[in-house]
Amino acid sequence: MKIKVVVHEAEEGGFWAEVPAIPGCASQGETMDELLSNIQEAIEGCLLRSSGRRLL
Repeated sequence: MKIKVVVHEAEEGGFWAEVPAIPGCASQGETMDELLSNIQEAIEGCLLRSSGRRLL
């Protein structure tokens, strides 16, 4: 599954990203690698939450 992620440079340094198709789904990271890992985790969490599954 492909999901569009919009990446922004943060004013204070680092990066933040949002997922337009999933309202409220966003994350941040000091490096691009950290951001990509964090946004992937955020997308998984947002999709689980929207599916009604319970998280441990």
